[in-house]
Amino acid sequence: MRIALIIGLVATIFCARLALAEADLVLVDKSDRQLYIMEKGKILRQFSIALGGNPKGHKLQEGDQKTPEGVYVLDYINENSAYHRSMHISYPTDQDRFAAKIRGVEPGGMIMIHGQKNGAGIFSALTQLFDWTEGCIALTNDEMDEFLALVPVGTTIHIRW
Repeated sequence: MRIALIIGLVATIFCARLALAEADLVLVDKSDRQLYIMEKGKILRQFSIALGGNPKGHKLQEGDQKTPEGVYVLDYINENSAYHRSMHISYPTDQDRFAAKIRGVEPGGMIMIHGQKNGAGIFSALTQLFDWTEGCIALTNDEMDEFLALVPVGTTIHIRW
């Protein structure tokens, strides 16, 4: 009985801590397919992610199926997404646009962190087993809900290989 009470108390404290938490950084390690929600240098949550079909390296142009690398801002939430909720990454920056212009290509855009494609149903769990996006960062729908509860608009995101 005491053990159950202690476990319940610890769980309540942990849940209360998460409920009050607010991220100040999102760190994405593309090579390990991991996303970390950080607060004051500590990991609040860690998620496995799916990326685009050609994930290694920085996004250079529209259609390359790469997720950009560097420091960006999560600048708005899209609740009317073709995917289960999404948050926009501030790519392309002026530097990204300039680099694309020099190469004579479009930089691309609309890079998001999002849940699964609307209507995917029972196949949603399977899609997280491989890289399937066009350059976005995909979570499960439940993880996307948790992500949006912890990460305010304006949070910095650092994406690296």
